[in-house]
Amino acid sequence: MINNIYERFIDFDMKFQGTFFACLIFNLTVHSQAQLLADHDADPMVISLASHLRSWSKDKVLFGQQDALAYGVLWKKHKANRSDIKDIIGSHPAVIGWELSKIGQYPYNIDSVDFDAMKKWIIKIHKQGGINTISWHMDNFVTDGNTWDTAGSVVRHILPGGSHHQEFLIKLDLFALFLKDLAFKNGPVPIIFRPYHEHTGSWFWWGKSLCSPEEYKQLWRFTIEYLRDKKEIHQLLYAYSPDVFSDEADYLERYPGDDYVDIMGLDDYHDVRPNGDRDMLGRRLDMLGGLAEAHNKIAAFTETGQEKIPDAAFWTDTLLKQIMNTPKSQSIAYVMVWRNARLSHHYGPYKGHPSTENFQKFVNDDRIWMMKDLPKWQKN
Repeated sequence: MINNIYERFIDFDMKFQGTFFACLIFNLTVHSQAQLLADHDADPMVISLASHLRSWSKDKVLFGQQDALAYGVLWKKHKANRSDIKDIIGSHPAVIGWELSKIGQYPYNIDSVDFDAMKKWIIKIHKQGGINTISWHMDNFVTDGNTWDTAGSVVRHILPGGSHHQEFLIKLDLFALFLKDLAFKNGPVPIIFRPYHEHTGSWFWWGKSLCSPEEYKQLWRFTIEYLRDKKEIHQLLYAYSPDVFSDEADYLERYPGDDYVDIMGLDDYHDVRPNGDRDMLGRRLDMLGGLAEAHNKIAAFTETGQEKIPDAAFWTDTLLKQIMNTPKSQSIAYVMVWRNARLSHHYGPYKGHPSTENFQKFVNDDRIWMMKDLPKWQKN
């Protein structure tokens, strides 16, 4: 009898120790993954997303599109679970982009997407297994013009101590409130946040000729520190995405540091134009993949596309070919094209578009993933 009790105790003790050490190893793994991120207190869902993007990028590239569920070329504000891409292949893109311009000023953004509806779409996409990313074309704080109004040395004036710093904080506070609504029973929806993008150009007020490298870095670091530390927002991955760059030094000139970036991206419309330099695109993606590897970051082709897609074979002969050009270019986690607004301004195919057949061929490549292809990555 005593031996039976002893054996049962030993058996229970071993099971307890096994459970304890399994939990310990899991917690240590989560902790080590969090240390790779700009936010060491990132929500487990964010850690899971980052970890899966790293894993998938070894042999897959996720396809994305801006505003895909909000409207299409021949339809607007449809309430069904629809996108132009889904109309063609039966699945939404794996990554969906959204825009915050005009938040706090109007109920809808610069592209007439209602912010309340946007929140619902973001949650819906997450529940369906997709990934959300947000950009922000902030208006000019000094002139009250839009993002493309480059007057007034804006960056200098919105940094701490600047004349328009408080107005800048109000905008960040509005973003924090917006994010607080993006949650469900298991936690917050993770978001890839891509602020101050295309800064190697000078068409936005934060562009290369409009602020110094140090001012840009200060702007970036302050934004992350304010959201992460002051507002306690822990549902973001931060994407650094310049426009085209000439070499690694050019890419890193305004890089704020590894402690402030999770994704090293590239926005490139230049090289994919009908008369663009396809080989240069391949070289840039190769450099991007190498930089991400060297800095232990995730690489992504964060914005691109041909307006109206005049090249019917664009998807395979340009996009797929250049992404798969080298082992390093293949390491990008996702590629996102811009929105489908109307017949004169669209970057994805729609039913009846001449590139539809080629797009289906692109999607059928085993290396390309749409939303339907994503394994379950959300942490329970």
